[in-house]
Amino acid sequence: MDCVISLEGLDPGQYGQLKYAAAFVDEHIQDIRIEDGHIHIAHQSPKGDEAIRERVQRLIERFSHGDFGFKENVLFEHRVQTPYEGDIVAELIERKIIKVLEPGLFIFREPFSSLMRFFDYSFVTKIASRFEGVKEESYPAVIHCTTLDKTNHFTSFPEHIHFLSHLREDLDVIEAFSQSVREAGGWKEDAPLDLNANMPKPRFTMNPSTCYHCYEGLQNETLDTDGLIVSAIAKCHRFESRNHADFGRLLDFSMREIIFVGKPDFVKENRLQAIEYLKELAAEWNVDSLLEIANDPFFTNDFQVKASFQRNQEMKYELRLSIPHLKKSIACSSVNFHSNTFGNAFNIKVGKRPAVTGCVGFGIERWTFAFLAQYGLDEEQWPASFREQYRAWQQKAL
Repeated sequence: MDCVISLEGLDPGQYGQLKYAAAFVDEHIQDIRIEDGHIHIAHQSPKGDEAIRERVQRLIERFSHGDFGFKENVLFEHRVQTPYEGDIVAELIERKIIKVLEPGLFIFREPFSSLMRFFDYSFVTKIASRFEGVKEESYPAVIHCTTLDKTNHFTSFPEHIHFLSHLREDLDVIEAFSQSVREAGGWKEDAPLDLNANMPKPRFTMNPSTCYHCYEGLQNETLDTDGLIVSAIAKCHRFESRNHADFGRLLDFSMREIIFVGKPDFVKENRLQAIEYLKELAAEWNVDSLLEIANDPFFTNDFQVKASFQRNQEMKYELRLSIPHLKKSIACSSVNFHSNTFGNAFNIKVGKRPAVTGCVGFGIERWTFAFLAQYGLDEEQWPASFREQYRAWQQKAL
């Protein structure tokens, strides 16, 4: 079935957000496209077209309301005519450099895997290490549900969450489960499984963002300086339904962050310095890029209020790298200011006041995909500065 819905009254600037959110309307959706002011949804839902239409209309209503408007502003541009315009993902697959397990879930092989390590090394040495007193931390890939609740992730991005559970600590349950798999001839994805009978309520989820563990680690602490700076890399996980087919939108990805916690001036000044370092690096590596005001893709009914507030207060910037083959760009780094949201939530104090926080994030796989999308796999075509730094790093890594 193909459900076609008019987008009259919705600002075209919101089309992308609507297309993204529409993937979560029904689990039987097969394809989504926007053409000529209409959204087309191919599906096999037993609920029929009307149910799809009603839910999409709810999303249109959500994204079209609000009196705040979006503040648009590009802070920096570094435009380059890059040499590669091919489909880098297709080439990487053909050359067996990446193995697609399913959309958004890849195995990375050389040279992609080496480039990922080089990018992370560079973000640490060229940006993080320039902040005085920066400390490295290491975080788990899972996070307590109670911790995630304090970040408002359950209410702002509920569609992303990967819950973790296990078989109940019950010998009968464990043996019956094992026997049922054995009798079926192995694990069957479509076999029924009573989750309540077999598994307890989850206490953990996969961690969706690196910085959350930093705030968890500082819970109920009072800083004895103006602030602290932490650098960490973690595996992050976000379920994004059919959107994993989009370029660079991974189910499992690596995120390096530089996290600022402290007094307002301390966080704001270091955040601004991070922006300058990021601009310098984009120019040094000669990547086609721009830095602009952005907002998080809030999923819930208060999307417009939250997104407009973020933009108007300039709480989020994104460094976007172009993908020539697709004639679009993707966000590879973000620079965020959270005010005292996390300081209040985790009772982190500076003196008697709640700490404020900010962070700079680097999507390691995205940077690698975007760089190769602009310059290809032939190292001789890479910018000289990048090529020299990469080869020098390779010698050290050996």
